Amino acid sequence: MTESYPLDPARSVAARIPAGHRPPDAARPIRVIAVTSGKGGVGKTTVAINLSTAIASLGKGVTLMDADLGLANVDVMLGLKPVLNLSHVLDGLCGLEDVVVTGPGGINLVPAASGLRRMTMLSKAEHAGLVYAFSGLSDVTDVLVIDTGTGMSDTVATFCSAAQEIILVVTNDPASITDAYATMRILNHDFGRSRFRLLANRCRHPRDGAHLFHELLMMTDRLTGVTIEPLGTIPYDARLQHPAAAAGAHCHRYPGSPVAAAFRQLALDIERWPAPTSLSGGLEFFVERIVRSGVTDPRSQL
Repeated sequence: MTESYPLDPARSVAARIPAGHRPPDAARPIRVIAVTSGKGGVGKTTVAINLSTAIASLGKGVTLMDADLGLANVDVMLGLKPVLNLSHVLDGLCGLEDVVVTGPGGINLVPAASGLRRMTMLSKAEHAGLVYAFSGLSDVTDVLVIDTGTGMSDTVATFCSAAQEIILVVTNDPASITDAYATMRILNHDFGRSRFRLLANRCRHPRDGAHLFHELLMMTDRLTGVTIEPLGTIPYDARLQHPAAAAGAHCHRYPGSPVAAAFRQLALDIERWPAPTSLSGGLEFFVERIVRSGVTDPRSQL
């Protein structure tokens, strides 16, 4: 007879908390970065992967979470074949450490699953269990990079609003610019986010990045209190436009390329950002923000 597993996450994931365990008084500060884009096809996931490997090359512990519920293709792009995902953690079938797989440069990947959506609809028992599960990654994580989905679904908004920093990937495409503005407007109006870091991708000329920034800067004048900061420019590389050649981390496959150099500079720039404080950092606080997110009607996620 096949063994049956408990599928009530209120019992299973919460049951993994050791007796007497208390949340830490001060979480270890961890930088949480959401990589997002208003429009699909701008290279968002490629940016998330290469940014993660570039930061890891500086000796930092990096965890990359695939939060793109539509495509969930980070593992595919990295040539990885995870057996478990976050839904198995929520069902109590394994711990979060069993889900994580190692990617290029030693980054830790949390594969995507429908379980990510369930993070916004947890009971108090599930909530406590998931916070405890994520606290286990704190010792190996200095930076958590979130590869969000495209568009502006409730799930995308939830992860962006929970992150400390939001990187908005845009290209020199009118639709990309318009959708990037819409993304900022929603996150500002509905979630109170006021700072966005703009990364110009696939630029054929260094001036393209400045042009994109200026264009969005003029548009955001309509948004009260919104600040956008230019993060840099990633040059165009034809090799990244072909799925077979783009698989894996470009920084590892072509370390001498202008693209790899741009991501290394980006990682160095991020290192100079103000360090997160213990009150806003820590994976426990990230999960708290996810669970207490602004999803107005959980039934809309079913």
